[in-house]
Amino acid sequence: MLLETAHADMIHDAQFDYYGKRVATCSSDTIVKIFKVEGEQQVLEAELRGHEGPVWQVAWAHPKFGNIVASCSYDGTVVLWIEEAPGTWSQFFRYDQRRASINSVAFAPHEYGLSFACASSDGYVAVLTQHEDGNWEEKLLSESADNSFPSHNLGANAVTWAPAVQPGALFSHERSTPPLKRLASGGCDNLIKIWCCDNTGSWKLEGNPLVKHLDWVRGVAWAPSIGLSVHTIASCSQDKTVVIWTQDESSLEWSPYELVKMDAPVWSVSWSFIGNVLAVSSGDSTVSLWKEDVDGTWRNIQKLDSPMNAAS
Repeated sequence: MLLETAHADMIHDAQFDYYGKRVATCSSDTIVKIFKVEGEQQVLEAELRGHEGPVWQVAWAHPKFGNIVASCSYDGTVVLWIEEAPGTWSQFFRYDQRRASINSVAFAPHEYGLSFACASSDGYVAVLTQHEDGNWEEKLLSESADNSFPSHNLGANAVTWAPAVQPGALFSHERSTPPLKRLASGGCDNLIKIWCCDNTGSWKLEGNPLVKHLDWVRGVAWAPSIGLSVHTIASCSQDKTVVIWTQDESSLEWSPYELVKMDAPVWSVSWSFIGNVLAVSSGDSTVSLWKEDVDGTWRNIQKLDSPMNAAS
């Protein structure tokens, strides 16, 4: 499917909603657009204007909270947009406490309520949570109690949440409560960091940072869980590499597996709905799809060129 967005500048992100019926896009033209998609047909439903700089990323909240889209921008803000009536959207919440570009935004699993994390060029990852009274609470992720040390030196580029499923739940007959909140972040220090929220609501660094990349980490994606006993995170970097990190439930250590080196810096990684296929988006306008074989190796199952590359 080709989506003709009519954005006036470069498109940075496009995300389907929970049901796969709508797509949100964002661009350097400062606009977020909402499209209804049916087969090869698409209809522009709304243009959301509220940012004053390029919009880097969009994310959909779980539909239990209504039709809500988050967008993050170079202007240092995250805006939550809500559909109040069919085709009518308004700003629901605006976060403007960071001092630099906000590069990534991701909603928490719905089991944790309406909450999102964002990563900023000022180095901090922030978690925003709406309470029952409608007020929002901000928590900054830092290795120091007074938040004097940023989440990542030089800047934070990406953030992703762990699924709210206990490892091994597929083989358990007991109904379990959601595990403690966890998320992963990547930054300009070439590191991936795992953060955990304890029972008091405090976020702390879990274990040691994951070291493998030799340049800025551009994207991180925690794989969806179907209840197996392994956590999996994909990370990508300016160094043209993609790394698959796995953690068994019996260990705190993460094991890296590096895919073949790409032909260009890698900008983003994303998992299929059940987490068995990884999509890798590179700076040469290609997307490659990867799948794990039974022997634990990963193979490229498809490579997609942009229409401009195909035409040339």
